[in-house]
Amino acid sequence: MNSPKQDEDDVSVKDPVKYGELVILGYNGSLPSGDRGRRKSRFALYRRAKANGVKPSTVHILNTPQDSKAVNSRGQHSISFTLSRNQTVVVEYCHDNNTDMFQIGRSTESPIDFVVTDTSGGGKEGEDPSVAPSTISRFACRVVCERNPPYTARIYAAGFDSSKNIFLGEKATKWKNPDGHMDGLTTNGVLVMHPEGFPEDSKQGLWREISVCGDVYALRETRSGPSRGKLAEGESSALRDGSLVDLCGATLLWRTGEGLLRAPTLRHLEALRQELNAARPQCPVGLSTLAFPSLPRSHSLEERQPWVYLACGHVHGRHDWGQRSDGEVEQGEGDGSLSRRECPLCRSLGPYVPLWLGCEPAVYVDAGAPTHAFVPCGHVCSERTAKYWAETPLPHGTHAFRPVCPFCSAALSSPGWARLIFQGPID
Repeated sequence: MNSPKQDEDDVSVKDPVKYGELVILGYNGSLPSGDRGRRKSRFALYRRAKANGVKPSTVHILNTPQDSKAVNSRGQHSISFTLSRNQTVVVEYCHDNNTDMFQIGRSTESPIDFVVTDTSGGGKEGEDPSVAPSTISRFACRVVCERNPPYTARIYAAGFDSSKNIFLGEKATKWKNPDGHMDGLTTNGVLVMHPEGFPEDSKQGLWREISVCGDVYALRETRSGPSRGKLAEGESSALRDGSLVDLCGATLLWRTGEGLLRAPTLRHLEALRQELNAARPQCPVGLSTLAFPSLPRSHSLEERQPWVYLACGHVHGRHDWGQRSDGEVEQGEGDGSLSRRECPLCRSLGPYVPLWLGCEPAVYVDAGAPTHAFVPCGHVCSERTAKYWAETPLPHGTHAFRPVCPFCSAALSSPGWARLIFQGPID
């Protein structure tokens, strides 16, 4: 039932309906070690050749571990709610011809379609798990898409494991709803934010928590607190274009198939890069012509790379002018300390960093010229894109929120962006 990946046998070739894409924020187009198999920075959800969705059917109230084992060994998908040592409620699921299911989590076992690991600030994959244990669940969540128009995609906390079971133990947060059905939350929770009017006239929504059965709740007091928040009546787990899904260690952006058709493409971003370089911006100090490297090479410094003084936005080449002899440094949340430099044009004092083009088209809210950079990392994008993400706080730690650069996950300062001022050629 749960396919490990979507290959040619799994996607209908004649009618490849694309439900949408999930994009992990912070990787700027690909994982540092490269996209391989189910472990990549973005995952496209296509209509499967055969439906693999499931829906609730029979409910069993069991009083002995043997009964529970007997039900779980029947080969059906099921969710087990352990109420006490002597009582377990098992909800069996049956096949649903009308939906496709996709599972996301840290596990590399076959039921997981999209393997996601922790994102550290600065666009690096998570540290060695033996040093920094992951906070992302092995079977974190599942997305269920309707196979017929309008192809609605809904998100649910937790995914079915290799034995087709979701297990909520005695200590897990769970409850019985007024209509009698059981529900619960995962340890660190699955949080969702649905924006209004994305991407043309985007307005951030409230962060909510999604339950195992897909209901929407206000946030707990802390990320893994024992008590659920208040039911958000009238709100839905249906994903919209621009919805954000936080798995406590990585944040995913959902773009609908329709939304992606309106979004800029890599080819468009490359054309903007060439247009920028064709204007022959110059370094006011070295008088050398600057050039942004081509998108595939936009992860390593090059000789003609533009640099910027973030306090004022003046763009230069790399040079040693204006270094402070008093050893002043500015604390940067992402990469430790940033040396403070004085801009030769306006004498503003602040960080001096290389500029990098944002290469992940899905995070752009428009196809505007790359005129702004995120502070303090220096990733470049359109003005509206920079301002949208600088005003979008993402979950951080147990109960904090902060805006981050969508291209590298570096925590942003306030206001989080700088307008770039290029010096044109003097001839």
